[in-house]
Amino acid sequence: MTHERTKARRVSAGRYASALGAALLWASAARAGDYPAMAPLDQYFMDRSAEIALAKSAAPPSIADKATVLVLTPHGYETAVSGSNGFVCAVERAWMSQYDFPGFWNPRMRGPLCFNPPAARSILPYTIKRTELVLAGRTKAQMIAAIADDIREHALPPLEAGALTYMMSKQGYLNDGARNWVPHLMFYFPRATGEVWGADLPGAPPMLNPQFQDSPEAMSVLMVPVTHWSDGTPAPAMR
Repeated sequence: MTHERTKARRVSAGRYASALGAALLWASAARAGDYPAMAPLDQYFMDRSAEIALAKSAAPPSIADKATVLVLTPHGYETAVSGSNGFVCAVERAWMSQYDFPGFWNPRMRGPLCFNPPAARSILPYTIKRTELVLAGRTKAQMIAAIADDIREHALPPLEAGALTYMMSKQGYLNDGARNWVPHLMFYFPRATGEVWGADLPGAPPMLNPQFQDSPEAMSVLMVPVTHWSDGTPAPAMR
């Protein structure tokens, strides 16, 4: 390989890594102070039918059409569709991001996910719990303390091996920087640094999502982009 080709490959890899880092699911740039407090509650709700459709768009129809679907109500998440394959699809709101994320209260955020059975049992309960605390008017500090207490008292489940979520929706709005970003899968592991998986290194597919890195949940979330949206159409190439 010539020096020029080697240099070009290094530049391309660096741009690829930079693009991925800039588009991290919860960490894309947002101006500090844009969302300093929770918006009026009704801004976080959706039409029920639209929310069902958006939730199901997180995974291919072969999964989503047989999945249980949850929708957000003033009382928390409720089952709108009962499924048969053990998967659960839902639309998360911005308060599922890391606590210091400037967009934590962004009312536009809509994150469709489909949880596989291990994730439905061991990851989804944290979404449900955080949401209940938000709807009860708890502060961030109170939310952190309540979740830590529930973990200590075994009211929230430990992480199960094999926990995975699909985030392949073309219609999601993950934050003001990333918008719908790219289709990807998320894998859950006991907390560790990105170096354990080679995450965020040039040419390495995994990216470390900071979502739970500094929270009581004590998990690490790895994101791996995929080539197609859930409807089968090609995703834009990472640059």
